Amino acid sequence: MNYAPLPSVDVAAVPSDGLVLDVRENDEWAAGHVEGALHVPMSDFVGRFGEVAEAAEAGRRVHVMCRVGGRSAQVTQYLVQQGVDAVNIEGGMLAWDGAGRPMVTDSGSAPFVL
Repeated sequence: MNYAPLPSVDVAAVPSDGLVLDVRENDEWAAGHVEGALHVPMSDFVGRFGEVAEAAEAGRRVHVMCRVGGRSAQVTQYLVQQGVDAVNIEGGMLAWDGAGRPMVTDSGSAPFVL
């Protein structure tokens, strides 16, 4: 069976107002995340799919993020199969941080990638 290549983008190609879906776990999110991102841990993803589908309404592209790109690739593949315009962010949060893209924490402490 042939699979279409997974749609993916470089961190530099993610628009500053783009919809970022962070599928990392709560401790990873707490350490540092993209401001305004939607946080749905991969472990909760199927149960919370409705939130993601709602955020993606009106054809908004979903930029899926994890730490390095493995979990987000699985979620991206699932979203694409559901007809959602989704792309995997290559390199995940490590690449995001490495590119100097802004990160925040909910606690106000200095953000880092866990």
